[in-house]
Amino acid sequence: MVWVIIKLVLALLAGYLLGSANTSLIVGKFYGVDVRKHGSGNAGMTNTLRTLGKLPALLVIIGDLLKGILACVAGYYIFKAGLNAAEPDWLKEHMAIGVLTGGTGSVLGHNWPLYFGFKGGKGVLTTFAVILIAAPIQGLILLGIFLVVVALTRYVSLGSIIAAAVFPFLIAFMGKGLEYIVFAVFVAVLVILRHSSNIKRLLNGTENKLGDKKREA
Repeated sequence: MVWVIIKLVLALLAGYLLGSANTSLIVGKFYGVDVRKHGSGNAGMTNTLRTLGKLPALLVIIGDLLKGILACVAGYYIFKAGLNAAEPDWLKEHMAIGVLTGGTGSVLGHNWPLYFGFKGGKGVLTTFAVILIAAPIQGLILLGIFLVVVALTRYVSLGSIIAAAVFPFLIAFMGKGLEYIVFAVFVAVLVILRHSSNIKRLLNGTENKLGDKKREA
C-alpha cells in the first residue's frame, strides 16, 4: 500500500506540474499582456477572449484541454507502473484512480500555477478535459448543459457553475464508482468556489455577458 500511495503522489505531482503551465498566461506573454491585469482578472479563456481576441482564446482552449488530457495519461501510466499478479484485484479494477489523480493535479496546477506565482484561473476547461477522459458520456452531457445555459443567458460563468453543480449528481445517478464520486464532488466544489466573485456579480447584475466589450474588474 505504501507503494500505491507513492504512485498516487507522483501522479498528482506530475499533473500539477503540467497544469501549472497556464496557457492564458503563456499566450499573453507573446502579446506582452498579463490577462490577470485586465478584464475580470481571471487567467482563463473567457478573459483572454475579451482581452486579446479570438485566436489567443482558441490557443488557450487547446492548451487547457491538452494539459488536462496529458495529466490523465501520465497519472494512468504512473499508477499502472509495476502492477503485477500479486497486486490486489481491487487495485487492478480501479485504474481510473490514476487518471483522476493526475487530472486533479492538473486542475490544481491551473488554479494555483507553480510557474506564475500561484495565481491562475478557474480550471473549467482543464476539468472538462479530465472528465472527458475519465467519464466521456457524462462529460458530453455536461457540455450540452453548459452550451444550453450559455446560449440562453450569454453568461459563461453561469454555464460553468450549473454544469459543475450537476456533475456529482450525474456521476452518482449513472452508477460510477466511489473514486468518481469523490472526484466529482471535489472539482464541483472547487469550480463553484473559484466562481465566487462571478456569483456576486451575477446576483448584482454586473456580470459580463459573452460578446460584451471587456469591463475592468
